[in-house]
Amino acid sequence: MAKRKIIKIDAEKCNGCALCIPNCPEGALQIIDGKARLVSDLFCDGLGACMGNCPQGAITIEEREAQKYDEKKVMANIVTQGENVIQAHLKHLKEHNANGYLQEALDYLKAGKTPCGCPGARLMDLKKENKAPAAGEPYTKSESQLSQWPVQIMLLPPSAPFFEGADLLIAADCVPFAYADFHRDLLKGKVLLVGCPKLDDIKIYAEKLNQVFQHNNVRSVTYAHMEVPCCSGLISVIKSAIAQSGKEIPFKEITISIKGERIQC
Repeated sequence: MAKRKIIKIDAEKCNGCALCIPNCPEGALQIIDGKARLVSDLFCDGLGACMGNCPQGAITIEEREAQKYDEKKVMANIVTQGENVIQAHLKHLKEHNANGYLQEALDYLKAGKTPCGCPGARLMDLKKENKAPAAGEPYTKSESQLSQWPVQIMLLPPSAPFFEGADLLIAADCVPFAYADFHRDLLKGKVLLVGCPKLDDIKIYAEKLNQVFQHNNVRSVTYAHMEVPCCSGLISVIKSAIAQSGKEIPFKEITISIKGERIQC
């Protein structure tokens, strides 16, 4: 711990508009319980790029005891979010003459590092040839139809190559557990995005989907969700993101009952 400059968020002034989030090149901010929060001292360089984007004037700079800014952990945090986010971060460092941090970031990328040294967020194309059984021939073995990794909406970069020309399946994360034929009936031939509209920040989902639709030629979108009301919150977000892209992308909704039955197509 050392005394240094770091941002301060006035919770009383913050209205949760989230305008500060895309303007933080370090990914240090999140909306939690309707308010902008600093995720970790390690992610904040104290340069205040987010301040000018707060219409409420809720963000200021203070000097206090804080953990040292860690450029490598910042890069691990943003590297899954796509090339545009990484380039914005490097540009931010260059504009503020943060030469030491800039070189550290470039060294990190040259080394081909994955976040935190963990393969769990590394992009992988898992496409394989799945031979369909002959007419009348029963399925003898269930095979995974997953075509890519990762699958969590929060981890998928909008620039992932498998989005181009893809049929997307957006699934509420309870669906694969409830619906026994998820892989065969819903997932086969599709790129999967999984999330929980009740527990995750739906504003981040909206921004991510906007970027996916704008930067890729997506062929179709299917949203599979449970019958419970909290799952329905993502429907309007998906439709809005499609509309904002200006593209005509077919949208299909599938509802699964708590008993695991497909009740709507």
